[in-house]
Amino acid sequence: MTHRISLRVRMLPVVAAAGMLVPVVAGAAPASAATAPQVSCTSGKAGLAAKLQKDLNAALATRTGTFAVGLHDRTTNTTCTLRATASYDSASVVKVTVLATLLWDAKKTNRYLTARESSLATAMITKSDNAATTSLWNQLGVTKVKGFLAAAGMTRTVPGSGGYWGLTRINVADEQRLLSLITARNSVLSDGSRTYILKLMGNVVTSQRWGTPAGAPSSVSVHVKNGWLQRATRGWRVHSVGTFQGGGHDYTLSVLTDGNSTMTYGVNTIQAVAKVIHRDLFPTAPAASRYTPTTTPREAHVAVPPQG
Repeated sequence: MTHRISLRVRMLPVVAAAGMLVPVVAGAAPASAATAPQVSCTSGKAGLAAKLQKDLNAALATRTGTFAVGLHDRTTNTTCTLRATASYDSASVVKVTVLATLLWDAKKTNRYLTARESSLATAMITKSDNAATTSLWNQLGVTKVKGFLAAAGMTRTVPGSGGYWGLTRINVADEQRLLSLITARNSVLSDGSRTYILKLMGNVVTSQRWGTPAGAPSSVSVHVKNGWLQRATRGWRVHSVGTFQGGGHDYTLSVLTDGNSTMTYGVNTIQAVAKVIHRDLFPTAPAASRYTPTTTPREAHVAVPPQG
């Protein structure tokens, strides 16, 4: 029995992919609010870039740790960036890359996902199941993951070694590139594959729908994947990536953080960024229509090697 997810390309409107690279030094020590670089924005809509830039920098002014931000709205040609190429441990955010690799690999032989692969993929994305992720990661192997990264143009992403997929090194530029491939027609992922990824990201369980969806109005469809992990150095890594379509906008948002004192602190930093973006893109949306994430967010704790 196979799961009939078509990997053949169907004709859809072509939408331009996002471009947003701001080189910085990767692996910098956690920055204080006083010394942190500032968010930079551009837009095709008069006044929007200045508004976003002002509000995002104000929201981050009192936050500690190190954070990176990427926003691109195709509709208004709006882009915001902060530390776009700084590198972070991926935690569960890499699960979207694992799924994209699986579908990209299947497309090469024009095959459908098996029932087993579909079941694992669903658990991996909607419930952030670690065992399912490990099964697919081992099936694919690092060579195929690297092959997908090369095909996708995600040139700064480095797969985790020794089976530790949660320690894949990611950055905002590459995450935004991945989200752009998922949300617009391209030669890397078929339209069927993109639809499948978005379907799973749109069905993430409520306890894991925190982060970038915070403050999104009900007029937009939300697709999200989050991750967190704690290590002996650099504290909590807390990340969220999402895509949003509707209400006259079509945008992707990636927020990566580390150096957080607690998981909750990192979640709050991400949600402060998200609320600003959704508010500035939809200034007239009623407060009652905006999404309020759970106050008890959950995510899978990924395996990491012991640190001395």
